[in-house]
Amino acid sequence: MNERTTMKRSCCVAAIVILGFVLAAQAAESPPNIILIISDDQAWTDYGFMGHPEIRTPHIDQLAAQGVTFRRGYVPTALCRPSLMTLATGLYAHQNLITGNDPAATPENQQHAVTSGKPVRELLISNIDTTPTLPRLLSSRGYLSFQCGKWWEGSFGRGGFTHGMTRGYPGKGGRHGDDGLAIGRSGMQPLNHFIDGAIEADRPFFVWYAPFLPHTPHNPPPRLLAKYEKAGRPKAIASYYAMCEWFDETCGQLLDRLEKKGVAERTLVIYVTDNGWIQKPKGGYAPRSKRSPYEGGVRTPIIVRWPGQIKAADRPELCSSIDIVPTILAAAGVEVPARLPGLNLLPYLRRAEPLTRDRIFGESFAHDIADIRNPRASLIHRWVIRGHSKCVLTYDGRRGRMRYPPAGDQPQLFDLEMDPHERVDLASKRPELVEELTALIRQWRP
Repeated sequence: MNERTTMKRSCCVAAIVILGFVLAAQAAESPPNIILIISDDQAWTDYGFMGHPEIRTPHIDQLAAQGVTFRRGYVPTALCRPSLMTLATGLYAHQNLITGNDPAATPENQQHAVTSGKPVRELLISNIDTTPTLPRLLSSRGYLSFQCGKWWEGSFGRGGFTHGMTRGYPGKGGRHGDDGLAIGRSGMQPLNHFIDGAIEADRPFFVWYAPFLPHTPHNPPPRLLAKYEKAGRPKAIASYYAMCEWFDETCGQLLDRLEKKGVAERTLVIYVTDNGWIQKPKGGYAPRSKRSPYEGGVRTPIIVRWPGQIKAADRPELCSSIDIVPTILAAAGVEVPARLPGLNLLPYLRRAEPLTRDRIFGESFAHDIADIRNPRASLIHRWVIRGHSKCVLTYDGRRGRMRYPPAGDQPQLFDLEMDPHERVDLASKRPELVEELTALIRQWRP
């Protein structure tokens, strides 16, 4: 072998090595695909991995085992529309002004409509036009985004999604998500088609998967209902249990799609529910669940799975859905807006270090918004959890529709470690702690 041949081969080897480094660097810089799975009306207890003795959720159980699982996760507001808007904007309800599901027929709202010349419902939706949303922010990194399931804020495009199912039909009221509600209940084909197309286009993708499950109507497939029907169990309970498994099945179909397409290893998956639900034996939800500030309304497991980036772990710290948007943006390489109050979880998860925060906050409003420009008009509760101590304050914003109005207006205090279902109010026994936690709430939001 002559000198020229040797040099040529050395150059080729060097070029290959350099190319390998370049490709590795590009792969490291490539933003991950992102899947946000949002359950609808499900209690924090109602999963296999959370210890429910009856409900089967094998796919979410596996996700929890593969990811970082915060069993003490929370949503700041226990009602679907404001909870979803927190996930879309990274802002509390009092910041994005979506505090309830519908505007109430009040003089204040009527005046807003007269002044603007627009229906009050359209005025409420129009908040999305001026608020930076998660899909809009992700678009700066080349993401394609797909909305399916619950979405109240007009069409998918109005929220900044490049693709989606909800059309926001004029005159239809804009409630829940119209065509988007078919996902899961009527199959997964629209979502599968989007994922396949994004992969073919070699683009990172973001999926908003918020199916109308296990939300009412509780009409599960007979094959699932049969698993839970038994003597002495009310039909409403069996149906709800089956709905939880039906939802889990659809999550399995979505996660299996990622595996089948070979992208699961470069996809960040986050799981959360929009609000809790405690099923009543004769139908409907019980007090202290949906729309309440209590654990049955605001607590949810939060799961973060990102293979190769974060190790699976069961985390004891407090986590809030307000943290999800900054965490997703950081993972995608998008600058996190300074206005966002949530915590970027990634540095802590990557280093397997405890979160530096020991408290989270939340707020409850009436179902119907008394004044779409003034969140205080519908405010019913504010709460803080520090460690295992939880303080709930009550206010007078009760003009909007309510199912279970507060019984009193005195502060409440609970020890969630000893009393996770909040059966014993300790406020009268620990007035100094009530005062201390109340000061934290007022410091959070005067």
